[in-house]
Amino acid sequence: MIERKRIIELAQERIDELDKGLYIVEATVSSSNAINVEIDCMEGGVAIVDCMSVSRNIEHNQEEGAEFELLVSSPGLDKPFKVQQQYIKNIEKDVTVIFKEHGSITGTLKEVDDNKIVVETSSKERLEGKKKKVLVVKQNEILFNDIKETRVVISFK
Repeated sequence: MIERKRIIELAQERIDELDKGLYIVEATVSSSNAINVEIDCMEGGVAIVDCMSVSRNIEHNQEEGAEFELLVSSPGLDKPFKVQQQYIKNIEKDVTVIFKEHGSITGTLKEVDDNKIVVETSSKERLEGKKKKVLVVKQNEILFNDIKETRVVISFK
């Protein structure tokens, strides 16, 4: 069986050589040696040539005669975040965060650190002593430990 650790090493080796701000989102190896590697880029999207380059480095460093299936791709827009770099890449974008316990929140991702994210929400609320509703902006700190999943809000405005 092909080792996941070795696949990550080979992918990272090529990513470091390319030096384009790429990073590994996920790497899996099934019991039937189906290898799936997802890479993303801090600035913009992932080019097909980058996927091909990472794929070739993995493929060319496998044992002679080893049978495997290999797919190197970028994560889809509709997939939840898996690594901290994805949060950092999406600062200032609208996201939906689903909590482990219950509920969710949708707003603009403002900050990311090692322990938490900050999502800014805004809503019109009636405040005491005011006749009209006013816009209330809140900074919601959310610990990574409380997050079930986070996704970018896809908008076609």
